Amino acid sequence: MRTLKNGSATALPGLLLLLIQLGGGGPLGAQADVRYEIATTKNVMMPMRDGVRLVTDVYRPARNGVPVEGKFPILLERTPYNKDRGVATADYFVPRGYVVVLQDVRGRYKSEGHWVPIRDDPNDGFDTAKWIGAQPWSDGNIGTVGSSYGGATQHALAIANAPYVKAMIPRNAMSDFGRYGVRHNGAFELRFFNWVLTMGNATGTEYAGPAAARAASDPVAAAALVEMGNRVREYVRSLPLRPGTTPLKFAPDYESWLIEAMSHGDYDDFWKNSGSSVVDHLAEYKDIPEYHTTGWYDSWGTSVANLNYVELRKTKKALQRLIVGPWIHSSENRSYAGEAQFTGDAALDLLPFHLRWFDHWLKGVDNGVDREPPVRIYVMGGGDAHKTPEGRIFVGGHWRDEQEWPLTRTASTPYYLHANGILSPDKATEERPITYEFDPRNPVPTLGGNVSSQGTLMFQGAADQRCRAGFWLCSDTKPLSSRNDVLVFQTAPLTGDIEVTGRLIVKLWAASNALDTDFTAKLVDVYPPNADFPAGVDLNIADSIVRARYRNGLGKAELLKPGQPYEFTIEMYPTSLVFKRGHRIRLDISSSNFPRFDVNPNTGEPLNNNRRLQAAENTIYLDTKHPSRIILPVIPAETAGVSGAQK
Repeated sequence: MRTLKNGSATALPGLLLLLIQLGGGGPLGAQADVRYEIATTKNVMMPMRDGVRLVTDVYRPARNGVPVEGKFPILLERTPYNKDRGVATADYFVPRGYVVVLQDVRGRYKSEGHWVPIRDDPNDGFDTAKWIGAQPWSDGNIGTVGSSYGGATQHALAIANAPYVKAMIPRNAMSDFGRYGVRHNGAFELRFFNWVLTMGNATGTEYAGPAAARAASDPVAAAALVEMGNRVREYVRSLPLRPGTTPLKFAPDYESWLIEAMSHGDYDDFWKNSGSSVVDHLAEYKDIPEYHTTGWYDSWGTSVANLNYVELRKTKKALQRLIVGPWIHSSENRSYAGEAQFTGDAALDLLPFHLRWFDHWLKGVDNGVDREPPVRIYVMGGGDAHKTPEGRIFVGGHWRDEQEWPLTRTASTPYYLHANGILSPDKATEERPITYEFDPRNPVPTLGGNVSSQGTLMFQGAADQRCRAGFWLCSDTKPLSSRNDVLVFQTAPLTGDIEVTGRLIVKLWAASNALDTDFTAKLVDVYPPNADFPAGVDLNIADSIVRARYRNGLGKAELLKPGQPYEFTIEMYPTSLVFKRGHRIRLDISSSNFPRFDVNPNTGEPLNNNRRLQAAENTIYLDTKHPSRIILPVIPAETAGVSGAQK
């Protein structure tokens, strides 16, 4: 049963709560068995330090329709996606003895103020936590939840050292996004173009409502914003985006941020102080237990696993845990990712995990979460590659506990690129370079990958790297490997299984006749033919890009000297996969992956302000002085099936 009332920031203190323990005063650990009804106070206008009010809902334990007196631990979620969509969190946790607080972030839905992504969330989160801690129903213990942008608001709370916050679960968190996620080694991830035109403006079908007019400076113009979102494909093909030239001018908060983000490549305070850049704020970051969650096909996998978990575990005393499944973004309840099907247990209901986490850290329940292995990963692969009833390929896999990430038993193994298209541990010899033409007017289509917020631009997760009818960027059904601007390097069929688990780093020696260009890398698992897939399957595992002007780091752009070879570092998102016997390990090198990333015009003009496009001749070097290679994190065969917890 749920009771509702409208409230204000001053309406709640008169309602006192009583925490009823099992058996009338039983041990604290028994509270998880207590069941309550839910009393809801909607649309509390919570004041921030600058007077802006953020709309907030409070869900409290109740009996017979009346809030129970006493003090409870709190779960807080701050979201840009409409607080009303978080009711499932309240339905699960409030009956188990928690108060749940859901809040729309600044400038979104009914909250006041102007929206800038994450920028105001450290201060707003601090003020929200301070307000919660002062309420008579609060026991002074706040845990935080939320995925994606909702994960970013949690990191913002920790960066601000928000009071009362004692434990967090940042799922698939949008963090460090000047490095990966919004900008990516200097390139721009166009999913955020779609986010601003549809989800960000709250004008798409799923997000329509009061916020549609809210995004527009003139409510009458909201329809124009909706129509622009419906034509996002046309707009990404006609970049750059300049101020005042499209209907986005009617949503000035969104236009100004998007244009700045697309134009701002240098990694400076604009990105470092964006609100959730964990690795740039480790010193002030609050030392509290965190349960980090991501997927091998998640759009935030590098930030979550390779940056945040690693650096926080290194610098903080509190327990940091990491779980990585085979999932796409925020889809932990699925046992598949795109066209890849895994074992049934790949799908997880995370709520019981979260309950154990918060019961321990907020209620003091000794349930063993602090003694479990800190890392749990899903190792993909090993399946028989049959076609499922849904048309997916059965990749298979299994869960494994580990003691660290990356794994200390990793054998970092270079596989070298050779002129005959071979990828091999054999070192490079005196082989001639390969030159190809990259025409920005005809970019390589994105087929799957670590994307989210993509709308109609592309699809997520694992995908056979063959064009297909119906995909807007494909004019045929040929494999991407047949393109002249895709260089393919692959091993011979493997004579035994090889597990690759960890960071994926390409060291590419390359040159261009242009002042600037891009280089892309994609790791592919090549399946042999079978009865269900007579052409085999070229399954993407991970990919990445580097913008040449940022080859020496993101701090400052440096244009190329045409014709001069440089070593480029391209780090893909991490993975864990068994390449099965008979498969091939493949690395594709090119200069575009659209619309996952914006297309480089090759002219060296300022970012998001080019007036010209030109084809570039890009050259990949393969000789002993310029050994292009991918460094694979191979797990030795004798330990590939061994949990780090058992060593």
